[in-house]
Amino acid sequence: MVARLTTFAFEGIEAAPVDVQVHMAGGNQPRFMVVGLPDKAVGESRERVRAAFSAIGLALPPKRITVNLAPADLPKEGSQYDLAIALGIMSVMGIIPADALDGHAALGELSLDGQLGPTLGVLPAAIKALELDMRLICPEVCGSEAAWAGEGNLAAPNLLSLINHFTGRTQLSCLPPGLVIERRDTVDLKDVKGQDGAKRVLEIAAAGGHNLLFCGPPGSGKSMLAKRLPGLLPPLSAKELLEVSQIQSVSGLLERGQLSHARPFRAPHHSASMAALVGGGIRARPGEVSLAHHGVLFLDELPECTAQVLDSLRQPLEDGEVTISRANRHVKYPARFQLIAAMNPCRCGGGSENGLCRKGPRCAQQYQARLSGPFIDRIDLFYDTPAVTAEDLHAPSPDEGSGDVAARVAKARLLQAQRYQSDTPTRRRNLNVDADVNDLETYAAPDPAGQDLLQDAAKKLSLSARAYHRVLKVARTIADLEASENVRRIHIAEALSYRRRPAESVEMSMGDRLNY
Repeated sequence: MVARLTTFAFEGIEAAPVDVQVHMAGGNQPRFMVVGLPDKAVGESRERVRAAFSAIGLALPPKRITVNLAPADLPKEGSQYDLAIALGIMSVMGIIPADALDGHAALGELSLDGQLGPTLGVLPAAIKALELDMRLICPEVCGSEAAWAGEGNLAAPNLLSLINHFTGRTQLSCLPPGLVIERRDTVDLKDVKGQDGAKRVLEIAAAGGHNLLFCGPPGSGKSMLAKRLPGLLPPLSAKELLEVSQIQSVSGLLERGQLSHARPFRAPHHSASMAALVGGGIRARPGEVSLAHHGVLFLDELPECTAQVLDSLRQPLEDGEVTISRANRHVKYPARFQLIAAMNPCRCGGGSENGLCRKGPRCAQQYQARLSGPFIDRIDLFYDTPAVTAEDLHAPSPDEGSGDVAARVAKARLLQAQRYQSDTPTRRRNLNVDADVNDLETYAAPDPAGQDLLQDAAKKLSLSARAYHRVLKVARTIADLEASENVRRIHIAEALSYRRRPAESVEMSMGDRLNY
């Protein structure tokens, strides 16, 4: 007799159905085998199942038990296969009726005492089970997470409760979905004194989804400004919330099935490895760029990151996804994030202009040269944050806070959504940062004076094609903040003032660059 049950393997955030086939036959030597390309954690399920059965008063029969996880060429990783294997064995043993598991999928890790422990990926598994017209059986601690996919899923605390449920002694109830945590912004732009220019460029970045790099001496407020960016962004839409929650589910970051409309804000340390930042490891887990999907990735002390790590960001910055390649498969994770970075002018901290560096311009040039040209080319906005003076600190807090700026950002984003959705309804995002060349020719063509200024700047600053288009994208965002239908010369001029590589700040001030 062969018992069959469905469980799931994960390829990125996608749940792939796995057919668990359990066969029991007589033989001279009892044996319990798991086949189908299992990893060590899956192979160890034999001992967890054996101990869990013993804890509830069951014993594996002295027969040859073979568990096949099909398709056999798909790698099986993790401990989430325990529950499906245990239920399949109980079915062939006759403890559970043979047809009781029809239309069910199972996902969960077994404890040695028969309890069901939390497992990763319950939300995408529940969504896939719904697509397959199945009910998902999962641990009780994950029931609120599975409930977001729909009603009818079963959340069980242990194996004994499942036996009682399928034999009709008791009925397991469906748990309600977890709470939705509304965004609670605990930081405000009112906390930042001075830095009016930095607040302006932060508003532009928020409105168009542009990447931004702050360069300034220590204590000038770079990190404070970056941490206030999420408060300027609108809440996650329903579709974005689902994508973010699935990534958090496979990463084990959904506590008690609670979802949040707040956009992710990830700030890894500059010593983070490439696997930690873009994803990887033995099981190809999502990295910080995927955990920041539809949110903000903040990299402080940018030149202190290794060149290999920074260059690994080039693909997700361009494509909005990251591909992790292994010898036997390729895993893709979404990674459409907004990059905000901060750095000091030189390794000494303040730069030669502030008198804090005795090595002169060469120190700053060498320090900023750690950032490769292709990586810098993918940053839209550059801003030098000056040191905050004592007069700024003693001044009263500004009247305009994050709520006022967020209102203007929301209006600008609404204009962009109406513009691009009417043109291409299937677009994934509707921000200026994602505009293609055709969009720019249609919606961001500057007036004649602005075109002359842009062409002159492209020659004198040696702008690449990518940088040229990014100037147009920023100019389009500046025009949207003013509710201007056309991109004018003043918008091009302001966008060009932010198009400066860090190393150029040693030799040329922002005002000098506008007087070509």
